[in-house]
Order: sequence, then C-alpha cells, then structure tokens
Amino acid sequence: QVQLVESGGGLVQAGGSLRLSCAASVLTFSYYAMGWFRQAPGKEREFVAAITWSGGRTNYADSVNGRFTISRDNAKNTVYLQMNRLKPEDTAVYYCARVKSASLSVSLTDYDYWGQGTQVTVSS
Repeated sequence: QVQLVESGGGLVQAGGSLRLSCAASVLTFSYYAMGWFRQAPGKEREFVAAITWSGGRTNYADSVNGRFTISRDNAKNTVYLQMNRLKPEDTAVYYCARVKSASLSVSLTDYDYWGQGTQVTVSS
C-alpha cells in the first residue's frame, strides 16, 4: 500500500511563497514519476506539475509555468512544489499523486495513488 502525505500548505499573501512537500511510504518511490494537482472550491481537480522518476524532465500547467518548480529527492522519498509569486487564484487544496506509467501525464486517470491534500490560501 502506497501512502502519500502532503505538508507545507498555509495562508500567504499575494506575491509570497510556499513550499509543499509530499512524502511517500514506499521504497519504490524512485521508480515512478510524480505529479501535483489542485482543486479549488466548486472547480474540477486540475494538473499543476509533474516530474520524471529521475527528475530530469518536468511538465507544468501554463497557469503556473515560471512561478512554480517541482523537484524530488529520491533518497528522502519526497517530492516538492516550490510556489513563488503566488496569486489569489492559486488558492486550492493541493494533492500529490503517483503516475502509473513513465509519462508526465496531465490526466487524473493516469495517476493511481493520491495524498489527502494540503490547503493553500492566498490572500489579496
């Protein structure tokens, strides 16, 4: 059983920064690509960023490209999302998830394990 636990969310003013972490419980963490999604109230869950197992390739949603950075530390079984220049529209619950295949998919159906989410609130 794979467990993913997010942390690092909170309340921040517009223009500020946060770093989210996602810790995985399995030793095979380094074999899989990982992604971050977010879901705002009343909206569908949307893709934010993904990273390959090695960290050599990444993919970002247009809305966060240039502001957010995904990274990973396989020795710590952890994936990170550094969020800079935050905007009120970034307010959402952020989830990490494991990709079922090697691709940097933007589709929810290509991810098989999900964390419980961490709330990020950006005030204007």
